[in-house]
Formats: sequence, structure tokens, C-alpha cells
Amino acid sequence: MGTEGDHGRVIAGRYRLRARLGRGGMGVVWRAYDDLLGRQVAVKEIPLELDDTASAEEARRVRDRALREARAVARLHHPHIVVVHDVVEDGERPYLVMELLEGGSLADRIAARGPVDAAEAARIGIALLGALATAHAAGVLHRDLKPANVLLDPAGDRVVLTDFGIAQVAGAPTLTESGAFVGSPEYTAPERMSGAPTGPESDLWSLGALLCTALSGESPFRRDSLGGILHAVVTAEIRPPAQAAPLLPVVRGLLERDPRQRLDAARAQEMLRVYLATGRTPAPPPCRPSGDRAAHEAPDRPVPPVVPGRGRSERRFLVLALLVAATAGAGVSAAALLISEGHRHGGPDGPTAVTSAPTAGPTTATASPSGSGTGSRTPSGRPAPSGYRVVHDPAGFSLAVPERFTRATRDGRVLYLSPGETFRLGVEVGAPERGGPLGVLRRAAAAGPSLHPGYRDDRVTGTTRHGFPAALREFTWDGTSATGGPRHIRDLCWEEGGRLYDVWMSAPTGRAREAGEYFDVAVDTFTRT
Repeated sequence: MGTEGDHGRVIAGRYRLRARLGRGGMGVVWRAYDDLLGRQVAVKEIPLELDDTASAEEARRVRDRALREARAVARLHHPHIVVVHDVVEDGERPYLVMELLEGGSLADRIAARGPVDAAEAARIGIALLGALATAHAAGVLHRDLKPANVLLDPAGDRVVLTDFGIAQVAGAPTLTESGAFVGSPEYTAPERMSGAPTGPESDLWSLGALLCTALSGESPFRRDSLGGILHAVVTAEIRPPAQAAPLLPVVRGLLERDPRQRLDAARAQEMLRVYLATGRTPAPPPCRPSGDRAAHEAPDRPVPPVVPGRGRSERRFLVLALLVAATAGAGVSAAALLISEGHRHGGPDGPTAVTSAPTAGPTTATASPSGSGTGSRTPSGRPAPSGYRVVHDPAGFSLAVPERFTRATRDGRVLYLSPGETFRLGVEVGAPERGGPLGVLRRAAAAGPSLHPGYRDDRVTGTTRHGFPAALREFTWDGTSATGGPRHIRDLCWEEGGRLYDVWMSAPTGRAREAGEYFDVAVDTFTRT
């Protein structure tokens, strides 16, 4: 592979390497100068490394395959596909000579300025769908569609798809037809993960994951391990981010696990165009049934929308206090946990301690002192996600919580706690209040600095949940030794059926992603009973 020492080297007698622009699993990209035509170009050096046991014949097959695929991409002509000027060999290594685009990638844009709004995501989606349709018609699959492979010009007018699946080499993990790994698992279709034959539908799944990332800043399939990603892609319940709500019919259609039921490029493009024209995304037409599966349907309820941002926005207050109360005559030590952190009514007088500990074991109808029951399905009949159980709480609601979470109560609030209380999920049910959910959380935010040391990154956003008025809040605070350090809080408050519901999640700042999954599942499965 090329190094910084290759600066100034001339490829194929005419392309002079000037500076390395980037490096990834698909090779090194150089800024170069075409001495023959006198223009700036980008040169991609395709890696062909094989292990030490590979024969010369195997190396030649890899090189020939890379060249065939590179030449196929070079024949593609579309305003949203990077222009390939030339495919050359130098020292038996293939190089692609492409147009030089000065703008950064969509991944760079998200990292620098945060997620895009729904209109911009729709515009990007329309452009990429057009590019994919052209590639697929020519028999070319991209195989590695992700934000890093989508370029945006500095003026913001052009969206360009680059880095088609040219070199099938070991590197970043993604299953290919040959069994090698290449690409990004968070954007890889389940049929590819399972080793099944793939077609254009696999690129469309990747686009669905890309749209989620563009809208929220993170792939819905991101996990801490490859095994976790594989499980999320292949079997776990798919939960698009809240920010995907305006484009949810498109996202859901593209993230259909059965490729035969997946939304096709033409329909997805038309739905996004309708959204740009009207502000509303139509439901996709029913797909044909596949085997004994039901036809694809639009989701029965929207995800609560959230303004684009970096995940710093909304939720609650406080927790505090690890009370160790020793009762002097009886010699009894009571360890009380402090968990009023997410409570919207946290007062200015300091931390509030919980006076009853959670149950020692799983919450069940017979074991829990509260009498709450559990099950595998929500009242609507939907199964609990893998690793969760549905609790039917005596406070008048049901929701899915992780299997190891246990129940506690304080002052009318219900708490579901992970072992060690690293994660704290709270629910409160009460009467509507002045200003509705938005007024409730704005008052909570105003009191935040006086209640939480290091209070920061607070944002309250008005939204809806299932068509009912709602508000979403997130914030971060420094925490205490009792809370285990800085905490991140998410809180959704809404009115429904003449009642005010508040669901919040508190977690260490370093585990906010995991907490976000627990929170999303709780909100998505929450039902009045």
C-alpha cells in the first residue's frame, strides 16, 4: 500500500501523487495531478494483499477481478455517481483515477455539524436512489453504502456516491459472496450477514440505515461488538430513531428484513419526492405476500419526532443520595438508593432519597410486592424485543424492560433498575399540568441548574406521541459519588386519555447509547392499561 513517502511518485506515466486524502478498507486515495491533461484528479490505490500462503495465480485472480469491477464502475454515468476517468495498472496494482471532489463526506458533515433535517435527508436519499438505480441497471452492486462513501460538494448542491464495492479483501467486516469481509456491518443487509445471495435490495437496506444515521447521527444497528451488530441486523427488533419520524414509511420500507418485501428504489424515490413537495410521506403501497408472511404495512404509529441534534437535549433532574441510615437501638442498617434524578418535580431543596429498595429478583405477578405481572407480549399483541420482558404495572401501564431490571417505587413514581442501578428507568402518571407537557419540562429545565451540579446540554423540544401532545428533554450533569459520576438523562412527557405520563432514563454518560435503546423500547412499547 502507498505511504507518505510515495508523494511525488508518478502512476502509469502521467498521474503524479501529491497528497494522501484518506485511507480505508477499500484503499488509499490520493490527490494527484494529471500531467497529460493538466488537471487535478483523485487516484485510488486498490489493495490486493493476500496472506503469505497465496499463490501467484491467486494474486492474479484478485487483481483481475478488481480490474473488472473497476471498469464496470467506470462505465457508470450519473450526476450522483463519482466520475471515473481512468483505470490503470502500475507495478501490477490497479488504480482508479476519478474526479476530485473538494467537499467532505456525509460522515464528516455529521461529525462536524450534527445530523441533517428531514428535508435534507430526503434530498440525499433521492440522489442516492438515482445513483443506485443506474448502477443496478448496469449490474453493479455498491456493497458498502455508508455515510463515509457519500460525498457532498462545498456548495451543498451535489451528492455523490463513491467507493463502490471494488476490492473484495479482508479488512472492515462485511460478508461478501466469497466469504471475505469488507465494508461496514452496521449498514449491511441481513441476507448478506447470513451469507445468502444478494442483489440490488441489499443496497436499499444500506440506504435505510444511512438515512437513519443522517437524521440521528448514529446507525440504528450500532453496538459495542460485531456479535451485537450481527444480532441487531439479523434478529433484534428494528427501532428507527425518533428523528426518522417524518420519513418513517420510507425508512421502515427500506429496513424490511425480507428482501422480497423491501421497498424498491422507484417507490422510495417517489415517496421522498412527495415529502419534499408536501411535507408528508405517503405510506408505501402493499407489497405482495412472501410465503406465509403478511404483506408489508405502514407502521401503526409514528416515532416521536425530535429536532436534529447531537443527542443533547431533554429530560430531567436528579437523583441523589445514598442514604445509609443506621437505626440506633435496633442496630439495623438500611441502604436507601437515591433515584429521583429523572423526576420532573425534583425540588430545589436538594436530593431526595428513595426509601424502599427494589425487589431482589425479577418482577413477576407472584414475586413482586407490588403485584405487577410480566409477559412476553404487549397488550397490543406485539412480542417483547429479544432480551426484554413486558411488565404489567399496577400503576396502570405496561411496557417492555430488560429482563434483569427490577421494580421499586417512591412517591407515586415507578422505577425499574438494572443490577447495581447503573440504568434507572422511571415512570410517573399524574394529572395534566399547566402548560401541558412542554410547560412541565420547561419548568423542570429552568430548575435544573439549582438542582444538579454541572448541569449542561439541556434542551426541551415539543413533539407528539401517537398524535398526543408531548415534549422531550435531555440533559447531562456531573452526578455525585453516589450516582457513580456524570449522568445523561432522557425524558418524554405526554398527555393521553386525560392523564400526564412521564417516562425517563438515567445512565452514565459513557453508556448513553445503551440507555437510549432501553429508553426507546420503553417508550415504543408503553401502553395504558
